[in-house]
Amino acid sequence: MSEIASFDQPVMMKIDKIIDESDGTKSFMFKHKIDYTPGQFIMVWLPGIDEKPFAVSYLGDDFFGITVLERGKYTKLLHKMGAGEQLGIRGPFGHGYSFPDVIADGKGSACVIGGGCGMASVTILIEKLQANNPTILMGAATSTSLFFKNRYKDIILFTDDGSEGIKGYPTDILEELHNKHKYDIVYTCGPEIMMFKVYEFCKKRDIQCEASLERYMKCGIGICGQCVCSRQMVCKDGPVFNLQTLSNMHDFGKFSLLKSGRKVQLQEYAEWRSC
Repeated sequence: MSEIASFDQPVMMKIDKIIDESDGTKSFMFKHKIDYTPGQFIMVWLPGIDEKPFAVSYLGDDFFGITVLERGKYTKLLHKMGAGEQLGIRGPFGHGYSFPDVIADGKGSACVIGGGCGMASVTILIEKLQANNPTILMGAATSTSLFFKNRYKDIILFTDDGSEGIKGYPTDILEELHNKHKYDIVYTCGPEIMMFKVYEFCKKRDIQCEASLERYMKCGIGICGQCVCSRQMVCKDGPVFNLQTLSNMHDFGKFSLLKSGRKVQLQEYAEWRSC
C-alpha cells in the first residue's frame, strides 16, 4: 500500500471495488493513502481517452474513493470498468474549504448545501464538521438521482419534482434555517445557479460563505488557463472560494468557458458539459 502525493505524472492504481450509489452514479474505491483536504480535487486519467477532475468522496487511513455521475463519453467508459482495472491518479490539487476558528473549535454553527453530483465534494467536509452538528441540505432533480441520502443523520432532502423530500431547492428554506441556527458559515457545491443564490443570501446577511466552483480543466495545476473565472484559476486558486473573493469574480453565476475557450452563459456551458 502506498501514499500518493502531488505529482506531474499519474500513478496507475487498481480499482478496489465499485459502489452503485443511485441511477447513473457510481463510486470507485482505491486502496491507497492520500493526504487530502476537503474540497481539493484529484485528476483521474482514463488511458487513451481523457483526464478529468474529481473530489474525493470517501476517505480513510488507507483508502479513498471518488463518485462519478455518468453523463458523457469519459464517464460512460469509466462506468463500464470493473474492480481490478486501473486508472491514473494525480494530486490532490487546489485549495479546499477553510475552518475559521469559530468552526474549528467545534462551537460554531455551519450549514452544508450540496446539489446534484456536487454532493460528492462536501462529504469529507461534513465528516470534518461533526463536532459542529452541521445542517446538511441536499438537492437533486428526482428521487432516483439522490445519493448519499442515508449516509448522514438528519439530512434534509429536496427534489425538483417532489418525488422525495421537499419539493423545490435547498435555498428555499435557508432563511428559515438561518433564523433558527444563526449560521457562522455556509459551505456549498453544486449547480452554479444554486451556489450563486447561496452567495447572495450570505452576502446580504454578512454570513461567511465558501463555494466550490466547477470549470472545464485540462492541466489541473494553473498552466493552461482553461478554467479561468474572472482572473482566478479555479484549479490553482480554488476550486473553493470564499465570499470576499467571489464578490470580485464577476463571471461567477453568469459565464464560463467552453473547451474552445469561448465565453458563454452558464446555461450553454451546462448543456455542453452534459453531453
